Amino acid sequence: MRYWTRYSLLLLLMFTKPAAGNAQQQAYPLSLDELFRLGTENSLRLQASRMQEAIAGEEEKTARTLQLPDISVGATTGYIGQPTIFRQGLSKPTHPDMPDWSHNYNVEVAQPLYQGGKIRNTIRRATLQRQVASLSTASDQADVKLSLLRQYMDLFALYKETEVLARNIEESDRRLADIRRMWKEGIVTRNDEIRSELQLTNDQLALREANDNISIVSQQLDILLGLDESLLLQPDTTLLTASDSSLSGCETYIQQAYSNYPGLQIARYNTRLAENDIRLSRADYLPSISIHAGNTLSRPLTSTMEDMFANNWNVALSLSYNLSSLYRNKHKMQEARQYVSLRHNAEEQMMQQIRVNVRTAYIRHQEALDRVKALTLSVRQAEENYRIVNNRYLNQLSILTDMLDASSVRLDAELQLTTAQSEAVYTYYQLMHACGNL
Repeated sequence: MRYWTRYSLLLLLMFTKPAAGNAQQQAYPLSLDELFRLGTENSLRLQASRMQEAIAGEEEKTARTLQLPDISVGATTGYIGQPTIFRQGLSKPTHPDMPDWSHNYNVEVAQPLYQGGKIRNTIRRATLQRQVASLSTASDQADVKLSLLRQYMDLFALYKETEVLARNIEESDRRLADIRRMWKEGIVTRNDEIRSELQLTNDQLALREANDNISIVSQQLDILLGLDESLLLQPDTTLLTASDSSLSGCETYIQQAYSNYPGLQIARYNTRLAENDIRLSRADYLPSISIHAGNTLSRPLTSTMEDMFANNWNVALSLSYNLSSLYRNKHKMQEARQYVSLRHNAEEQMMQQIRVNVRTAYIRHQEALDRVKALTLSVRQAEENYRIVNNRYLNQLSILTDMLDASSVRLDAELQLTTAQSEAVYTYYQLMHACGNL
């Protein structure tokens, strides 16, 4: 008996020390709003999305510069070789006097006036691409939030699990003390004490594992949120109110998704991009008009080759039409129209997928709420069953196995309820994600 008692105490000390180590870590209360704020601020995925959005913004600014005039400034200088002039066929060569160096300085300005709408539609395309990049960032942000919430709810469930296990261990301690008293009185056998000690050891092991899991999940979230890795995060216990059982109709959420879901909005913008490409292709059929102006200062004179500077300026209106576009642009237009049909098809597919996703999330959330209600009743029944069996055991009307089974059933029901409560919160936010409201 002494050997077994010492062995049991050694096991308890071994498995409770790491659990106490968690209490030495600095606790950090973390609300859901702060989880989302820190997560979106420190997410590497979102940083890349914001970079893409910034690039798209610069591309739009670049496209707008097409409306501005092209301005060029040039300067040329060079050595002029000695010319030879033949005054009669290839005979009687002469070598007139000429300057040895030439200079040319010029400024030219070209302002496009009309290009068949190509400039306007190029700018519009860049604007649409920037809006798509912004929606992609919003979609990535919702995905990041849902991923963080999954870990957050796992942490929430682990804390609830430790509460249940700690309460069960406390009660097991009291039961073991009663059994030892009854054994000394000769009411129960030594076997009852040993089995109770084994049950207590198993509960201690489960508590140790839960505490270790809390440390692991906290560290993972600390890294993702940009916090000190040694912080022991504590989730908001009032989060269960988020999974309100009063849901609107499924069709209401589907209509919200049609308006808010980033993926569908991206599909619609892609359709508008394809329609814009038709206008860009059509612009090749139209003429281009631009105005040119320039000023040139040069020496020597080009007419007499005298060593003097001459300055001249000009203004011109240019009209051009690419006749080859009549046969080269035909298939390009057909290709653009096919892309529009393809984008419309992708948009309809997305709408179908949204209906499936929203309805699935809606049903899963209702199922999670019903599971919480059912398991809440199961916990009450398990507690009543344990109370009855425990009283019967203390009055020697049942055996220890019945009481341990009742204790296990109660513990399992409480842990299932904890898991169901956290899952109900998660399925609620899954529904919000499917609707584009996360």
